[in-house]
Amino acid sequence: MARKRKGDSVSVLGVVLVGLVALVASVPVEVWLFVGGVVLAFFAYRYFKAKPSSEPPETQPMPQSKATPRPRARALKSSDMDEPVSVTSTAAASPSTDTSEYRLPAAPKGFGNATWLGAGQPVNVAGFSIPGGLIYVGTRLKTPSGDNDPCLIDPSLSVSKSGDYTERQMGYWPSYGAISSSARGAYLKWLAGGRQDPSADIGYVFLFFYGLERRAILDASSDAAARAEWPVIAEELRRLLDIYGQKSGSFRRYAVELLNWVSTVEHPERLYEKAVPSFPRSLELPLYVRHALGIAAVDGVPVPAGLALAWARLEPGVVLRTPAIRCPEQFDALFVQKYEQQFGAGMVLPRNRTKLKLVYRPASAGFRGYNDLRLTFGEVPDVSVLTGPVKKLQDLVDATSKELESYSRFVGKSVTGKNSLEGLLQLPPTLWPEQAQKALQQLKARMGEGMVAMPFQDLLNALGATTAFTKDKTLSLARTLESANVGFEPDVLAGAKTPKPEEKVVLFALPPSEQLSRTNGPYLAAALTLQLASAVATSDGEFGIKEMGHLRETVLSWTHLTPGQKRRLLAHLRLLMQAPASLTALKKKFEPLELNVRETIAAFMATVAQSDGEVSPGEVKMLEKVYKALGVDSKKVFSDVHAVAAGTKPTAAAVAKVEESGFKLDPARIAALQKDTEKVSALLANIFTDTDEPAVAVAEPVEAETEAEPSEASAGLLGLDEAHTSLARMMLSRPEWSRAELLDVAADLDLMLDGALEHINEAAFEAHDMALFEGEDPVTVNTEILDKVEA
Repeated sequence: MARKRKGDSVSVLGVVLVGLVALVASVPVEVWLFVGGVVLAFFAYRYFKAKPSSEPPETQPMPQSKATPRPRARALKSSDMDEPVSVTSTAAASPSTDTSEYRLPAAPKGFGNATWLGAGQPVNVAGFSIPGGLIYVGTRLKTPSGDNDPCLIDPSLSVSKSGDYTERQMGYWPSYGAISSSARGAYLKWLAGGRQDPSADIGYVFLFFYGLERRAILDASSDAAARAEWPVIAEELRRLLDIYGQKSGSFRRYAVELLNWVSTVEHPERLYEKAVPSFPRSLELPLYVRHALGIAAVDGVPVPAGLALAWARLEPGVVLRTPAIRCPEQFDALFVQKYEQQFGAGMVLPRNRTKLKLVYRPASAGFRGYNDLRLTFGEVPDVSVLTGPVKKLQDLVDATSKELESYSRFVGKSVTGKNSLEGLLQLPPTLWPEQAQKALQQLKARMGEGMVAMPFQDLLNALGATTAFTKDKTLSLARTLESANVGFEPDVLAGAKTPKPEEKVVLFALPPSEQLSRTNGPYLAAALTLQLASAVATSDGEFGIKEMGHLRETVLSWTHLTPGQKRRLLAHLRLLMQAPASLTALKKKFEPLELNVRETIAAFMATVAQSDGEVSPGEVKMLEKVYKALGVDSKKVFSDVHAVAAGTKPTAAAVAKVEESGFKLDPARIAALQKDTEKVSALLANIFTDTDEPAVAVAEPVEAETEAEPSEASAGLLGLDEAHTSLARMMLSRPEWSRAELLDVAADLDLMLDGALEHINEAAFEAHDMALFEGEDPVTVNTEILDKVEA
């Protein structure tokens, strides 16, 4: 029974096994594969968890990568700039199997957020020592687009030492991060050289300018330190404009606009009272000047002379001729004098409708995303649109230039001699330099209210003459001295002979307000009387102090002469004392004249000599000598004197009375005789004209004073007339205008807006084959035409 139960158990087990096999066989293969994978994963996990680590995790060496990642570095601070900062580019690390400990190196200076270097802060980038500052250095300086600013000098970028900044290696909108390593080297080399080489490609100048633009506008909008740098940036812009302004019209336009911004964004209330900073002449009147003029119009005050001068020099509608360019100091001084003479305290401007505004057009691509960069000035008008004041300025400029033409020609031939006496004689004494004016004042101090005699050469030496003086130069000297109220004898302006260097001349004070007449008959007769009297007295050996005193009293008694004529006669008498006239020479001048002509002159001299109403025996004796010198019978003195006194023929008793005690004249009769002097004046004028030795005349070519501005300046922009030129220039000052704004401008110019706009666009197409503007409201200006207009 037991064996049977054992057999039964085996049978049951077999059945179970067969059932299991059948069950397993019925399971799909994919299930078994999944189950097997789970089991293997379990045993693997148990195995690795149970095995201990061979080394602690903290001492696990960092594998060397093929390229070292850029480390994070702190930004440059101003304290780092006490000494030049060395900034070099990073190089790729070579692969290595070295398992030694590795530490991350400290970040080189200059990496990280960009830092602005102020003026004069030095820095060293890629081996280039840059001394001037005014640049951004670092690896991050983001713009709204997410890119680095084009001006940023990134020290992590490669730099070639062989770059040549005189060659063009960049596109129109350069960016330091996008240009080639050769161009970066060229740019750094230009910066290291003081950014002053005029042969540099303008692209490098723009690249530097982008940094100034960002600092002056974007940084300054939220940083007081940046705003404090506006004057420094303004001076740097002026320096760059002096070097590169004529090289590129595009750069000049952008730099002038930034200069306008930094010069005007902060301003005092009465800006017109301040000295005008330096601005280059450009397509439009600088905003600073327009603002000052606008405030003057609002306040209703006259435009000061200094502001008017800046307006005249910088107004594109005013044509400046050669003297204004070649002789700026003299032009400015004379313009101010004439302006004050014509307008007193200054022109008063109307308050027109056009409002002053600046819409800034940035040069840098880093400004993309900043849409509203503008300055507004409330109700301050833009008076530059007015044509009336500009026309007055042009007239004043023309008058000033004309008066300086001869001096300008002299300077054009001899730049080194512009301060010599020969050059200064072409100028009014008020325009002489300080040293020359001091020399003239010293002469006037010696002269006082009287006179001073000296050799002609001593006078020339005192005034700084460097060459021998010809007749023409002596005439210029006499005219210049007379304009300074200093008379010069001999009277070369009346035809007297030019003095030799060793001969005496006499300087004397002239009344400031008197216009001296040299063709006046009584004056000429009086001068001839002195010459004849001195010549006769000298020939008789009687011309001493006593005779000199008598003639002086005689001159002072001639009431028909002006104070200036008397002073000149006294100076002439002083000269005659030093160098008496030759009686022989005087007689030769009278010999060609008919006897009746000489008698007429003699009788007229008798009238003049006695014009005080009394005739002394001494005067009668002098007249006898004069008559004799003229070849007229001396006995006629008595008859002529008596005829003047009473208008009748003299009797023997009358003649005897004259010889003994003199007599009084009839004033009415004298006046009647003196009126009839035209014939005598014409005769005497020839007597006083001395001819110098004949000289060979060399005709010097006369330099044509050409306009310094292009012909378009006088013809108008795009060939337009004055009013349409003003409208076109105003439109070019901003990229966009509302119709309401343009209506105000047109009203100020007395133009119908629609017709004016059409006319301007036609002129633009005619000149440059493109429109100046598009649209109706707003009106968008085509900025591409700016470079063509300025070219």
